[in-house]
Amino acid sequence: MMTTMLRVLLILVSVATMGMMLRKIRQAKVQIEDSIFWILLAMLLVVFSIFPTVADNLAWLFGIYSTANFLFLFTIFLLIVKLFTMTLRISQLETRLKELVQKIALDELEREEEKQSAGEKES
Repeated sequence: MMTTMLRVLLILVSVATMGMMLRKIRQAKVQIEDSIFWILLAMLLVVFSIFPTVADNLAWLFGIYSTANFLFLFTIFLLIVKLFTMTLRISQLETRLKELVQKIALDELEREEEKQSAGEKES
């Protein structure tokens, strides 16, 4: 059974997370697609705190004796999934950045060669 203190803590953290994400979206510091994960997680925690039997039943279903342990394990699992997806995105961005730097370097080299060949023609 989830204690009242844990329920209140979950609601406060969830509301704070949603508020922070909405503020960051308004300030254009985070893309909406990225904040959807955090808003959904916060809403899920609100559901768990308002309807603790949902979390209790899920904990029982997975064979976890404490609802609090289930919530912590569930949150850790979701954060690991988020970390994995962010790692994939960062790898893709690094690859794109490397390709762009190489393209810029080739374009600059090409411009320099054109300048040199134009200078030789004038001489």
